[in-house]
Amino acid sequence: MELRHLRYFVAVAEEGSLTVAAERRLHTAQPSLSRQIRGLEHEVGVELLARSARGVELTPAGRAFLDHARSALLQVEAAIEAARRAAHPAKPTFALGFLTGTEIDWLPAVMRILRDELPHIEVSVSSQHSPELAQGLLRGKLDLAFMRPEPQVPALDYKVIIREPLVVALPSDHRLAPKGAIALRDIVGEIFIGMSGTAPTLRAVIEEYLRRSGMDLQPAHRVDNLAMAMSLIVSTGGVALLPAFAKNFLPPSVTSRPLDGETPTIDLVIGYNRTNTSPILALFLSRLDQLKTKRANGAGRHS
Repeated sequence: MELRHLRYFVAVAEEGSLTVAAERRLHTAQPSLSRQIRGLEHEVGVELLARSARGVELTPAGRAFLDHARSALLQVEAAIEAARRAAHPAKPTFALGFLTGTEIDWLPAVMRILRDELPHIEVSVSSQHSPELAQGLLRGKLDLAFMRPEPQVPALDYKVIIREPLVVALPSDHRLAPKGAIALRDIVGEIFIGMSGTAPTLRAVIEEYLRRSGMDLQPAHRVDNLAMAMSLIVSTGGVALLPAFAKNFLPPSVTSRPLDGETPTIDLVIGYNRTNTSPILALFLSRLDQLKTKRANGAGRHS
């Protein structure tokens, strides 16, 4: 069995179609892909995909095989990345990831610690959605990420660095803007802007808060990121529940207010792959209390 067989199978399973997988993902001919899948099934000894006029569906055996195939491919990518890093030991590197928007609060303090402790390392920084950061950690592309806890990724460990309250974001000229704090009942009947699947943890926190509160707030729109949230708030006159760090990105036309009463919070965590043996990662994790202090004091913001 070759790695390409696993890649082919995962692509077909995710696309639900041999034709789509061949054309969009694998850039190969569909008949050739079909032969590769049949060869894989022959080697495994069971049918993995059930074919029909509507496409393909995973058999029970295929569903079991898919999880292991994905895991094997992730392990191979991580091994390749580890080998590439080991080939260049003279210049240690540390790859940081940030949930988009959190850099403004945390990157200056992080860089101050790294410069003080390890002035000669090379640091790379990327900004992504939390599920993408989790995949980067699994694949060995990232050493550490400021992210949301991803319950579906058990290979990662997390350390909570802050619990952020949710705030109400709304147009600056909204009727509720003069209030010092806004109760959830105040926004019933308003255009409510919710989160999409790109922020599953935030979406779950908001939906659980609404469920506990017994308020019927159905999103008129769902957004993928802060920029889209700001645009929809301004263009629709709607309101959204966002983590407090979003206040760093409000344009003049948007303001925020704390929630009145019980305020839900969302964890910002440092995530890392527990199999990562980087000494830089170990040192950084030992400095978390120092990191929180520097961030609270605004250290490094002008670096």
